Amino acid sequence: MQQVTPRITINGVEVDFIQCQYKLPGILSAASLDFTLPLDIAGTESLWNKEVTLYIDKGDSKPVFRGWINRTKKTLNNISIFAEDALGYMIRGGAESTAEVKLDEQDNLDGLTPGAAIIKLINLAKLTDKVGTDFIGDTNPIVGSVQKTPIRGTKKVMDVIKTLLQKPIYLADQDLPRINIAKLVDDGSKSQLVIELEADLENTNISKVYTEEHNIVNLNIIERKIPNYIVVNGNNNVKGTFSHDGAITALDRNYLTVTNNNLESPAECVEFGARLYQANISNRYEYGIQVTEGLYLSENEVIRIETDNPKFSGNYRVVGKSINFGDTITLGITINRKPPTLAEYISSRDN
Repeated sequence: MQQVTPRITINGVEVDFIQCQYKLPGILSAASLDFTLPLDIAGTESLWNKEVTLYIDKGDSKPVFRGWINRTKKTLNNISIFAEDALGYMIRGGAESTAEVKLDEQDNLDGLTPGAAIIKLINLAKLTDKVGTDFIGDTNPIVGSVQKTPIRGTKKVMDVIKTLLQKPIYLADQDLPRINIAKLVDDGSKSQLVIELEADLENTNISKVYTEEHNIVNLNIIERKIPNYIVVNGNNNVKGTFSHDGAITALDRNYLTVTNNNLESPAECVEFGARLYQANISNRYEYGIQVTEGLYLSENEVIRIETDNPKFSGNYRVVGKSINFGDTITLGITINRKPPTLAEYISSRDN
């Protein structure tokens, strides 16, 4: 493992921690930091909502985590502190409430592109002190009015963001569809929300190569269930169903329902379903791995796995990671080739 000296600050003041665990689930889920301080260092003042940063190494200019304390637990000698990042605030709105907005005829997102709509949404929810939008950009492709039916009513912020990201689907050159994702990056003083096109596994620079001989400590390979009965909803109530009878006979039905408003006919819906099936068949393995390198990997970067079995080898996107800092440092990353089922954002699945 790379030699580093991690650093934690509370409201900008460095603290001597006993141990800590950083978790990044990815896919628009809140990252968290769970750490322990000696009680005499923590003091007696309230720590709730104080800003916490974690730097992987003391010389780093940008933290790997920036968040706010929302839970503490004291023992006779120590205090355990739990903090979540800005996505946690977007999901919960601070404390245990839910971040919501009321969209009506006066305050709404009508006619805006997804990037512009998310900026306005964050302003309406009064989350600008936690979430920056200076670098948010926009989806690829950029679409105009993102809602055929205007969004109205009291809505959860994260639900609206997922709705805004579901329409633009990248289909250039007849490639398999790729979705747009949103994630946080840190500019050194604030967490910034950015929109990215999901990484192309075949045409993106490889950030790290992992082998069982050199930098993989433990490897867990999971073969996912493949959807073989896929219902695709298109525009204006158009619908088509793709099913693979041979796979259904051999493995039983596994359902997937997706929505793609770019599709205008039942035939297009069926063809889209067939492409989703083939993508899943080709990329049905996912990994949870403990490794000795990659502390600075971020969500949506591409790494390569090389094993003796060629069916497991290939390029994978980083989905999330966890780092434990204690007497030793351990690093786990979650990776997959996540076929374009759009499941995280817009599908419903029955297993």
